[in-house]
Amino acid sequence: MSLPTAQKFAWSLAKTLMTCVVLIQTNDGFAVMTDAEYDGDPMLIVRVYDPF
Repeated sequence: MSLPTAQKFAWSLAKTLMTCVVLIQTNDGFAVMTDAEYDGDPMLIVRVYDPF
């Protein structure tokens, strides 16, 4: 997923779920998931989206 698409998706997901979401960099581009599910390297986190 490209960075602009991932950023829009992350913000939308955070507002919909009303939970913190992280945007991470992967070998294939970027990915989005809730911060509670992410247990990888903190250095791969590009941004944390907090809906509050």
